[in-house]
Amino acid sequence: MEKIKLIMALSAIGISIIMTGCNRQNTISQEISESTIADVINAVTISCKPTETVGTPRGQSFDRIERGIRQAAAMWRAEDGSAEDFKVFVLQNTATTEEQRDSLFESLSRVVERLYESADMLTVELLKPTQLTNAGEPSQIDWIMSGYSASAHLTDDLFANKIAFITILNFPFYTLEEKNTLGQKWTRRQWAEARLGDVFTSRIPANVQAKHSQALADAENYIADYNICMDRLRTEDGKQLFPDGMLLLSHWNLRDELKANYADKRQEKQEMIYQVMQRIVRQEIPQSVINNPDPVWYPFSNKVEGADDKREADCRYQKILDVFHAMQQVDTYCPNMPTAIIRNFEGEIEIPAQEVEHLFRELLGSEQVKTVAAEISNRLGRKLRPYDIWYDGFKVRSTINEDALSRQTRQLYPTPQAYKAQIPAMLQQLGFSQSDAEDIASHIVVEPARGSGHAWPSLGRNEPTRLRTRIASDGMDYKGYNIAVHEMGHNIEEVISLYRIDYYMLHGIPNTGFTETSAFLFQNRDLQLLGYGEQKMNREAILDTFWGMYEIMGVSLVDMQIWQWLYANPKANAADLREATLKIAANVWNEYFEPVLGEKDCILLAIYSHMINSPMYLPNYPVGHIVQFALEEALADKKGSEWAESYERWYRLGCLTPNEWMRQAVNSRLSVQPILNRVAEQENKE
Repeated sequence: MEKIKLIMALSAIGISIIMTGCNRQNTISQEISESTIADVINAVTISCKPTETVGTPRGQSFDRIERGIRQAAAMWRAEDGSAEDFKVFVLQNTATTEEQRDSLFESLSRVVERLYESADMLTVELLKPTQLTNAGEPSQIDWIMSGYSASAHLTDDLFANKIAFITILNFPFYTLEEKNTLGQKWTRRQWAEARLGDVFTSRIPANVQAKHSQALADAENYIADYNICMDRLRTEDGKQLFPDGMLLLSHWNLRDELKANYADKRQEKQEMIYQVMQRIVRQEIPQSVINNPDPVWYPFSNKVEGADDKREADCRYQKILDVFHAMQQVDTYCPNMPTAIIRNFEGEIEIPAQEVEHLFRELLGSEQVKTVAAEISNRLGRKLRPYDIWYDGFKVRSTINEDALSRQTRQLYPTPQAYKAQIPAMLQQLGFSQSDAEDIASHIVVEPARGSGHAWPSLGRNEPTRLRTRIASDGMDYKGYNIAVHEMGHNIEEVISLYRIDYYMLHGIPNTGFTETSAFLFQNRDLQLLGYGEQKMNREAILDTFWGMYEIMGVSLVDMQIWQWLYANPKANAADLREATLKIAANVWNEYFEPVLGEKDCILLAIYSHMINSPMYLPNYPVGHIVQFALEEALADKKGSEWAESYERWYRLGCLTPNEWMRQAVNSRLSVQPILNRVAEQENKE
């Protein structure tokens, strides 16, 4: 399944430590005068005897000294001490030699890893009952604790004991623009120091962090249990289309079931799923049919037999509003990045929202969309329908009966332990050596998910990364297997970018789009891992990647515009947001999708559950696809160990900025032009 490098987990842990560009309210700060700052800078520079080097986090440069002192002064509050206390603190805690800075860097890196890791390990344990099916039915206490933030007070504590100030003084923060320009000449150690400078850039009160964590947890719990009992759905003439016991989670499983029916050309099933999706988005779905196996539901007329037909209240949109209001409270403490939109794109994704939107619109408005749509219509032998945004016919598996695939995967993977046992063999099929495959697999555990499935990253080298997917009592069906391979792609990246990185502060990837890239690289080879031959970036794969980008870029634009609307209408209620979302989805559809898929004012693009529990996460997917295509092009002539060696080299680069990562990996920037060019080339290869 496509989701999570689990946003909720990182929010619960990371928001209390990392919120790039945030600061404290000026109204509660202890103002440090410019003259005091100048005196301190002068005193420190005399003591350190800095070089004239500018723009580097390494070395005793005037730039670094002034930057650290000014950033620390901006964070200093009344409870931290007087202006004189600040001056004394700076003089006592600024490293004056390279040896002192080296020792400080090692100590702080160790502390950060232990803090991240311990908070994560506690969070994992507390969430097991609500996220895993092998932990028993969650109790009321479990649901309450699922919203608990293990690190809500951590920021306060580390500023109170001055660890945060010591870090800021000696390893100051560099802006995204500075990282992209100055960073081209930085060493690996300099990049690691710059990332250490990203750690303490906010002072968000614990109660604000706790409310943010609770809002995300509530949204996650709402989504994790939003199942549709497909065997209780009926056509208007009373026909049951789906097998007994089929339970599908919105939106992931609904979408994947729709995709699966291209192989059997069961358009009647696809039309019903499409109707269900529309009812969900419009909040017309009867409350009684959600996760309830008793009533019979007729989605086309919206009639219910055996229960009340009262529609679900605007819960979907209230959850989004709750998250938004929690974000607004965080905004108050982030004057340099005063909205969740700015923090998400410039602070987390590290690509400005305008640049991301430009990339998406360039592909969505391309002539290649019409060309590929025409080919899909020709293959299907009919006019396209809105749900054909999920056309799956370019994949090899779309020609293979899914029941046959499920029989194979159930036999291979009856339990999580069976899948875990096969990970080394799967990695060896892709070119990893036996020792590498066994080592990587040793850091991965496989667990049965209550929701759709996700990868939970390890944040320290004493804990494993976790692969979670749905596994029924009769084994892992193909949908679960496909999700598991996707999540395994996350896990492999997580292991390599943590356990095989040179500096802990560089562990991870530039943004979650880059871990989605890894997931796509593995997911696209799921049939290869089942013995169906090597999967390459041939004509079919190019068209499939393009069509996938087309769909998810439209969905992402809707997600982005919803948040733009929220900030323009902060007093809106759930009904207002519902109507705005429908209008936004219809407008994006009419501009980029209706010309080729028909049905004016279609609202299908708003079905993704990420919009509820993972705000603005969706743009990571198309960013991941863009990166994936660049990497697939670089892998085109790589076989066996060469494939594995290239993959590992890329993911050992760590969390550079996206542009710098791309420059070092494949010597290019993020661009949709390569895939547009390749799609255009395919017109002559039919």
